[in-house]
Amino acid sequence: MFNAVARARAPASVFRATRILPQQATRIAAMPPANARRQQSSLPAGYKEDSTKGAMLRFEDSLPRLPVPTLEETAKRYLKSVHPLLSKTEFDATTKAVNEFVAPGGPGEELQKRLIARRERPEIRNWLAEWWNDAAYMSYRDPVVPYVSYFYSHRDDRKRRNPAKRAAAITTAVLEFKKEVDAGSLEPEYMKKLPMAMSSYYWMFNCCRIPKKPADTNTKYPYEQNKHIVVIRKNQFWKVPYDIGGKQLNTSELELQFQRIYEKASKSAPVGVLTSQNRDAWSDVYPRLKAASDVNAATLEAIEAASFVVCLDDASPVTLEERAHQYWHGDGSNRWFDKPLQFIVNDNGTSGFMGEHGMMDGTPTHRLNDHANKLIFTNALPFDDPNVRSNLPNPTPLRFEITKELQKDIDDAQAHFARQIGAHELRVQAYQGYGKGLIKKFKCSPDAYVQMIIQLAYHKFYGKNRPTYESAATRRFQEGRTETCRTVSDESVAFCEAMADHNVSAEKAQQLFRDALNAHVKYISDASDGKGVDRHLFGLKKCLKEGEPVPALYQDPAFSYSSTWFISSSQLSSEYFNGYGWSQVVDDGWGIAYMINENSIQFNICSKGLGSDKMSFYLSEAASDIRDLMLPTLEAPKAKL
Repeated sequence: MFNAVARARAPASVFRATRILPQQATRIAAMPPANARRQQSSLPAGYKEDSTKGAMLRFEDSLPRLPVPTLEETAKRYLKSVHPLLSKTEFDATTKAVNEFVAPGGPGEELQKRLIARRERPEIRNWLAEWWNDAAYMSYRDPVVPYVSYFYSHRDDRKRRNPAKRAAAITTAVLEFKKEVDAGSLEPEYMKKLPMAMSSYYWMFNCCRIPKKPADTNTKYPYEQNKHIVVIRKNQFWKVPYDIGGKQLNTSELELQFQRIYEKASKSAPVGVLTSQNRDAWSDVYPRLKAASDVNAATLEAIEAASFVVCLDDASPVTLEERAHQYWHGDGSNRWFDKPLQFIVNDNGTSGFMGEHGMMDGTPTHRLNDHANKLIFTNALPFDDPNVRSNLPNPTPLRFEITKELQKDIDDAQAHFARQIGAHELRVQAYQGYGKGLIKKFKCSPDAYVQMIIQLAYHKFYGKNRPTYESAATRRFQEGRTETCRTVSDESVAFCEAMADHNVSAEKAQQLFRDALNAHVKYISDASDGKGVDRHLFGLKKCLKEGEPVPALYQDPAFSYSSTWFISSSQLSSEYFNGYGWSQVVDDGWGIAYMINENSIQFNICSKGLGSDKMSFYLSEAASDIRDLMLPTLEAPKAKL
């Protein structure tokens, strides 16, 4: 995975998959912001509560540190993961390279010692975090949209078809969540009844990614001095304070502010499209944009310091695909893609969310969006309070002064965006045949089950299986983020080949299917426990000193190939969403996001012109094939005569 850094497409083939939303493969109990804390006595020894840090961070210091697996277990797991992908000759060569790496006195032994020493340094809470944030995100130079950004599509709010009303309700609900984050009173999330790292919530509000060479940075502004949001309409930016005179605007007051923007906004230069550029190009433009005038500098600071952004789009998407396109990228202009939180409201009242992945994975923003929508749909806040202060000041328009040179930069960014997005195709497969209700009756893991649907669909399309990524959350460790789950296994390939062979009996195919599920569950469980292959090998390579030879393991073609993600996949589910997704991570690969609901499975399918409509068909066909394969296992045994 990591020797690909030298290739021209290194970021695309190496790191993009890690920007994908973390899966819910191990069900995460996102506790409601409430007072019902977990009792310390219910946690294993070693977990301690520090009440001085507030409810949200009270377990942070007692979370275990990310482990460093042994060389032997990583070697064994790595060889098992590449075996189904290689010919015998290739596998023999890879085995030789691995054995040389882990042998006593081999290069792996010294690198392992260095990595363990790094882990034990008291000032480093997570041996991977700094390296990974830089390599996978901040140093990544391809555009954040579509390669780093991700989106959620919200369920329709029939009570609030008016876009100003919808935007006001969303803002109210998000601000309610923000209060608990700022105060540190938000209840932590739990995985397998163990508290998870909440440190990434620091980067949720009042933050922004800043373009810079050779690596971007992130800036965080104090929320006490920046109680405002930024609203974008017709490419024009507006500053809207949400706290006036020490009192937060209620929903009716926010609705009035949004309505004023709808009435006053006029088409403006699409400065926001600059944030869709290649990061090096944007890094060149950013200082010139800022230095062009004091007005520009002040506007940039207002945008970057804003708690979050609300985009009032001049669009009315209806179908799931239209909505996906709108929230994933829109027209590239009515956005500031460097902000971690952007809520999008369309003229027909439909809404969604777009996130920038740099400092925060998807589970926190999933919780934010899920909880905000829950507050709205359950009417848990006084959204209908009609009182509006008579002295409410108008929203402040934020201006940019554009020179001829900057106008050319904007034109270049628009052309680049059109080419970039135009090369992608997206399909939504809303499969209605069944969902997790039936899958659980089969006594199968829903996540592993759908991963095998994806594998079978790919096999139907190409006649073989290729390296597949699923994100595994490692947030039960300090500053934990993600690890790779390598979905393709000997067991999954055997199952797919059996489904293509009509001579294989149903009973045999059923057993192969369960074997494949078990292999997947085992790998993703290990990965969530910090015992995956990819991050460990990455860390070992980072321990090489300048001038030291690169071990044969990293030069072996199988190393690069086995981490070239022809499928990048992840699961996320919410009863308040009707879709979510992101892009593929290599040009000849697929991005497949999926939601597993009680009676349906939804796939968001992205590729660069590979035939997303055909993949959508094969996913539907594969889901039906596996259902038909497993239905006989539910038949009640015949009564004995």
